[in-house]
Amino acid sequence: MSAAEDAAAAMRLGALDIGSTTVHLLVVDVREGARPLPVSSRKDELCLAEHLEDGGRLSEPVVARLRESVGRMLREAEDEGVEDLVAFATSAVREAANGRRVIEELRDGTGVEVRVLSGEEEARLTFLATRRWFGWSAGRLLSLDIGGGSLEISTGVDEEPDVAVSLPLGAGRLTREWFSADPPLAEEVGKLREHVRAEIAPVAGSVARYGRPDRAVATSKTFKLLARIAGAAPPGAGRYVRRTLSRAGLAAVADRLVRCSSAERARLPGVSARRAPQLAAGAIVADVVVDLFELEEVEICPWALREGVVLRRFDAIRSSSGSSGTGCSGIP
Repeated sequence: MSAAEDAAAAMRLGALDIGSTTVHLLVVDVREGARPLPVSSRKDELCLAEHLEDGGRLSEPVVARLRESVGRMLREAEDEGVEDLVAFATSAVREAANGRRVIEELRDGTGVEVRVLSGEEEARLTFLATRRWFGWSAGRLLSLDIGGGSLEISTGVDEEPDVAVSLPLGAGRLTREWFSADPPLAEEVGKLREHVRAEIAPVAGSVARYGRPDRAVATSKTFKLLARIAGAAPPGAGRYVRRTLSRAGLAAVADRLVRCSSAERARLPGVSARRAPQLAAGAIVADVVVDLFELEEVEICPWALREGVVLRRFDAIRSSSGSSGTGCSGIP
């Protein structure tokens, strides 16, 4: 085996995810023909999208905290022995008026090259993760992911989806834009439902042309929390325990959450004080999308965007002619 083949056969990779809610470092060991094995997972909750100034600019204080967080994550990745790191940002940085400048500051201040993903790329990489998790026997997959800033929907029978769409329907975004009270007013809840339905309906029609999914899967913290509240097994039961969220169970949970205050939601299983405020809006999005796609249940997938990024990167390393390299790498 050549040096390049040996490097691709066993590596420690890192994914640094600069999201709307958290900065998250995932470290995994990857080896050809084997599933990625998680080594560590660390995150800082910066809630970038909540720190936009007039004109849609990320504020200087939050940019400074972001730079500190990224620097700390890079040091931790080095301590963990990460050989190749992929750093990427999603909707909060993508949509910020000063997003390009923020990326430049991170590069100048920490040396990291951050790739800003498009919404479609997010959907495609998340789909790759769900396909690899469930395998070919799952048939046609429908993948749903609710983030802080956007909702990703994708479907397909291969590793590349037939259609991949991103909509500005993230749980944090909708909470900020539609709710003025805690708990939200009934009128606000009704109007948000109408808005979400109007945004998703055309996509549901486009996806339906490819046929009904053999398996509908949901990723993201929002779906995991909704499933947990509805009675799914806790994280301590292990990642290989099958967890589902039924249409009826989701509807009941969504109705309950919009009537609760953030403090009351934070007392529910698995819900943190930071996540609690945006969970009601996330539940509305989940309820509407499951209803429009006429799904009786969704199965929770432990893998999502970060794992998709790692898988894509390792695929690229394996197919390259020998430059696995170290340090910060973009997503091919």
